[in-house]
Amino acid sequence: MSLLKVPPVVPVESLAELFAIASAVAQEAMARYAEMAERMREAGQFSLAYVFEGLAAAEARNRDNVARRSRQQNGRGPNPIEIRGMLSHTFDDEGAGTCDPQLLTSYRALSMAVRNEERSFAFWSYVAAHARASDVQREAETLAREELEHMAILRGERRRAFHVERVDQTTDAAGTEAVVNLAVLERRLADLIEALAIKAEPARQYELMKASAQARRHAQELASSPMVIAGASPIGRVPDEPVALAEFLADRYLHAADILREEGALGRAQALAERAVSRLVLLKQKPSWSVPH
Repeated sequence: MSLLKVPPVVPVESLAELFAIASAVAQEAMARYAEMAERMREAGQFSLAYVFEGLAAAEARNRDNVARRSRQQNGRGPNPIEIRGMLSHTFDDEGAGTCDPQLLTSYRALSMAVRNEERSFAFWSYVAAHARASDVQREAETLAREELEHMAILRGERRRAFHVERVDQTTDAAGTEAVVNLAVLERRLADLIEALAIKAEPARQYELMKASAQARRHAQELASSPMVIAGASPIGRVPDEPVALAEFLADRYLHAADILREEGALGRAQALAERAVSRLVLLKQKPSWSVPH
């Protein structure tokens, strides 16, 4: 069960406990998706807000279905007091709840949702395999099968999102993204940071100018010696705001450092990622960049 960060500590002993866990899991996912929908709406990312609202609605239906089955089979609705051990959290937003909204795409959101369903399937399969009571085993197996059905639906939606979004990508036949494009983005980020530096307080101006110069060095390096990042997910609209663009670049270099195996390429990706993360931290600092008039 490698998909589970922490398997259930103790076996589920009763239907009352199983339904309480199922309701809590669905409620957490519904609340988290609803929060992300609201965040996307506030950021003006209305298509993404619609995706997350749909995911939240699906989890609300799951929760209501669990409550109905609990009343039918157990005579009462789910009660969280029935959960004996620590609740095993299967939900992971994979950074979607905190990253810049401009970096999210429908494909990424749906991919995250698919992996959450995979973790839920693994969880209920684990519960079924370790259940001592036959009724708990049967219901856990039913919940696991339902997660498979949810996965199939979400994968179909993810495929459609991929085909819609790929028109915005510059990829080769193998589906890879050339880092020469990132050289262009580094140059653009250098210009954006330099514009910030011009308006910055004197104490901050020097650090921003250093960051701008560093981005130009990155651009030269990547233009003269491109890398290729295999398996890069669709990126949607490339952000044109300094913090969002810096976050996008840091994310790409970290991804490259995760997948590259050749020692020289890996070291290069790690160095780019380290500098990009430091740059992002600088840009996210809160002091005003504008000189008061």
